[in-house]
Amino acid sequence: MNFSVNLFLIFVLSMVSYNTYSQQRPTQEQIRQAQQAQLQNQGNNVDISNYIQSEGNNIGRSQASGIPPNSLGVNGTLPPPFGANLFNGSFVAERGDGLNSNYKVAPGDKITIQLWGAINSADIVTVDNQGNIFIPDIGPVRVKDVPANNVNNVVTSSIKKIYPNNVNVYVNLLTATPVTVFVSGPVERPGEYAGLASDSILFFLSRAGGIDPVRGSYRNISVLRNGNVIQKFDLYEFLKKGTLPPFSFKDNDVVFVNEQGGMITVEGSARYPFQFELTPNQKQGSALIDYARPLNKTSHVAISGYREQGPISVYVEFDKFDDFILKDGDQVLFNDDIRPEVISIQLSGHYEGPSFYSIKEGTRLLDLLSFVEVDPERANYKNVFIKRESVVLQQKQLLEESLQRLERSIFTAPASSDGEAAIRAREAELVSQFIARARQIEPLGKVVVADNKKVANIRLEQGDEIVIPPVSDLIQISGEVLMPQAIVYNSNAAISDYIAWAGGFSERADDERIAVVRANGITTFASIDNGNFWFATGEKLHLLPGDQIIVLPEVDAKLMQTVKDITQIIYQIAITANVA
Repeated sequence: MNFSVNLFLIFVLSMVSYNTYSQQRPTQEQIRQAQQAQLQNQGNNVDISNYIQSEGNNIGRSQASGIPPNSLGVNGTLPPPFGANLFNGSFVAERGDGLNSNYKVAPGDKITIQLWGAINSADIVTVDNQGNIFIPDIGPVRVKDVPANNVNNVVTSSIKKIYPNNVNVYVNLLTATPVTVFVSGPVERPGEYAGLASDSILFFLSRAGGIDPVRGSYRNISVLRNGNVIQKFDLYEFLKKGTLPPFSFKDNDVVFVNEQGGMITVEGSARYPFQFELTPNQKQGSALIDYARPLNKTSHVAISGYREQGPISVYVEFDKFDDFILKDGDQVLFNDDIRPEVISIQLSGHYEGPSFYSIKEGTRLLDLLSFVEVDPERANYKNVFIKRESVVLQQKQLLEESLQRLERSIFTAPASSDGEAAIRAREAELVSQFIARARQIEPLGKVVVADNKKVANIRLEQGDEIVIPPVSDLIQISGEVLMPQAIVYNSNAAISDYIAWAGGFSERADDERIAVVRANGITTFASIDNGNFWFATGEKLHLLPGDQIIVLPEVDAKLMQTVKDITQIIYQIAITANVA
């Protein structure tokens, strides 16, 4: 006999939703954005629900007439220029000896010359101010501006003119002469710096503290020699393609950083949310796309800035942004403004079939459960509940607010004497340890949807985990008992019996209020009266198979300043995380 049944048949009587299980409410900021968009559409009907999404990640079309809300970036400041981290490296500490193949010999360099065969000689010569070296019996040999990899050929050919036979020659460049280079323009520390002729322009810019991120250009850097521009550098080419033109510096060269050009601020769904400097021939949106690399999910672009006729704010489709002409100071927000049509849902617990489902957005719980089969002998299908990411975030926020309030109370508690101040300090230390441990608690994000054998048909959200708990014959006892354990359910046993079977209360237990977690996720508190336990509603407590009993710790009444807040936090943790 097949015991698998269709959950749709089981829940057919549960199709009526009830108000006790409300969905996530929109934030005030989301409602404000939607209302603002409605006013700006000059009386046209606007569906506010289109502007409200989970966690407020979607800015909505209201941004078409205003500056993006995150235009100032993190902490109220603009994002850094693209390439600003270029000078965080250790160019000075990690440098070579300057003797690469592109290095050109300069006055002051030292060259070793070895001859053997008919003549034996070994000498080290220095390149003089005229760019020559002098070899006895040979005369002067000009080596200035000769590449390092060609010095051996030049000197050997001169020697062979005098000793064509039976003489072997080996020539090697030993040292490179330092050069003095000036760094000027919008840099952090303009001035005169020493280096090697083969050092890159990045080395000298780094010695000068890097380019000023507010005034300096990363794309228009010139090297001046005798007042003339002999080389230009665009560091974007290095950052994007890894190309840097080979160049050999000479004494008194000037590295001049030109003034910053037009800057475009990029934010939103882009891989490179920075400020970009576009050259005069790169003013179209396609150039910015190449540098900012928007994510594939980008559907629209919001542009705000100023033109001769005044401020502008434009909201265009991504495909139409290629030909948009950008101006200095524009702020560009790449936005995902397409409503998802499919969401992913996970199943856990006891069920048959796949554990992941891709469903149409707007699908409700019972619509999905109609496709899930369970074994009624193993699955507690009447107590299904949901774990939701957005609820986890809300529970974390509420717990954090309570912890911050507790911190303020312990650090601002008055003391009337030195002795009381010492006691307060010790109490504050203990409470601080409690706060640190409480912050490590991870809420479960439970959404209770089942009660009295009815299931609320709520709308599912992306990432929801639908939990179908197993059928259990056990009662879990945890918290402040001597022997936390699982005990077989006994219909004739009271909560005090289970606690006794777990060894009884510990010394720190609060025996007046006990947390009971039902299989459907509901957590409630029971109090003792005349030896019997009662719910806070006044109903007598009846345990069911699969219930969890959590004995909470008692707060020391001597901590009068914080006992109320600590007790509240303990209850919050019991409800959100099912732990004591």
